[in-house]
Amino acid sequence: METAPKHREKKPRVSMPEQEPDQRAGNFQEVPLGYTAEMAVEEASRCLQCKKEPCVSGCPVGVDIPGFVRCIRSGEFGPAIQKIWATNSLPAVCGRVCPQEIQCEGRCVLGKKGEPLAIGHLERFAADFARDACISCDAAPVRSTGKKVAVVGSGPAGLTVAGDLIAKGHQVTVFEALHKTGGVLAYGIPEFRLPKDIVAHEVAQLERMGVRFECNMVIGVTLTLDELFEEGYDAVFLGVGAGLPRFMDIPGETLIGVMSANEYLSRANLMKAYRFPEYDTPIPRGRNVAVIGGGNVATDAARSALRLGADRVSIVYRRSRQEMPARAEEIRHAEEEGVELHLLTNPVRFLGDDDGRLVGMECLKMTLGEPDSSGRRRPVPEEGSEFVIECDLVVVAVGSGANPLLTRSTGDLKLNRWGYIEADPETGKTNLEGVWAGGDIVTGSATVILAMGAGRKAADSIQKYLTEKG
Repeated sequence: METAPKHREKKPRVSMPEQEPDQRAGNFQEVPLGYTAEMAVEEASRCLQCKKEPCVSGCPVGVDIPGFVRCIRSGEFGPAIQKIWATNSLPAVCGRVCPQEIQCEGRCVLGKKGEPLAIGHLERFAADFARDACISCDAAPVRSTGKKVAVVGSGPAGLTVAGDLIAKGHQVTVFEALHKTGGVLAYGIPEFRLPKDIVAHEVAQLERMGVRFECNMVIGVTLTLDELFEEGYDAVFLGVGAGLPRFMDIPGETLIGVMSANEYLSRANLMKAYRFPEYDTPIPRGRNVAVIGGGNVATDAARSALRLGADRVSIVYRRSRQEMPARAEEIRHAEEEGVELHLLTNPVRFLGDDDGRLVGMECLKMTLGEPDSSGRRRPVPEEGSEFVIECDLVVVAVGSGANPLLTRSTGDLKLNRWGYIEADPETGKTNLEGVWAGGDIVTGSATVILAMGAGRKAADSIQKYLTEKG
């Protein structure tokens, strides 16, 4: 294997060009602008080509990172994307939204003494190059097995299963409840982080491979799980996500001006409310907006509120910045654009006027105690620290739960106490014959790449099942 000279370790990481904060805060265009070819080659040249490949062990889908980086370093951009496609069917998505800093880049040897290799930026470059150059996956066509697989949900887990199994020669149909494909990629992640034409392109590539997509199909209502088997499907994968909104169960949540991040972002993203009146989708446009939560959904909602015309936007989070689960890049972007952080602050009551409209939020100051079950230090309220944050719109982004539409219609499907489907973490198998599950409907809200990793394991297990079934 080629070994890179040690002096490459001293090269600075190539920064990704971005829109300036004062410019991007007023539009929904993508913030990072991408590497040029010269930038990509320069960054790829920093890779040490480690023999043990620790970066690969940090990737949930096992991308050959040294291999595709080596191709980019040599200017072989087409072969680079083919290496990625061998294990990752959504590289343009992953290169944009995956938390590389705690996965592949988190294990990069360069990061021990400096900045890790920009693996996510390079993956995005390869995917974008392929799209611009109209390069398609060069996998050889496979003879049809005659087996039929139903994939319920077109989010990252479902798309991964579909891509893997169509390549094995099975007939794959993806059933999507919404009118557009992509799942959380379409309804949850804003345009300025993940342009929807990127998602559409990835889906179109799967269609070219032979995957069928049926939208407006709510499995559990339109069709039951049993009816899918009656229609001739040999296996079913459930990747329906966790899109049930959660609230805080505090006084005032029914006031006009309090809404879930699920609804807020779905209106803005999937239904294009930011392009009103071109798209006839109403959305509250508060002047003084507070977003409750500390994850990527909270930063997405806060940054969207700015772009929708708010004068002031704040993120209210009950722990410190160190405990915020959002990506460091997203927090940085939010602050650069003018979002304020109210840390160690916990809402306890929403305040309204005589017309039932939100006018403020009563909060308590918090301190951090001992770690809780999440491993983060538990927030403890300070007695007598009540204060009020004035606001006319609150977006609650404190997580989401399992939507029961499918599980209620499948009474013998085993669930845990939170309503998520119980599935073997190594195979995705549920307690039902021929049924697998993966992604957020199993783990609760997690990352795109972890959902894809679950999809990859389930696809391998389904392939083994169909082969043995004969």
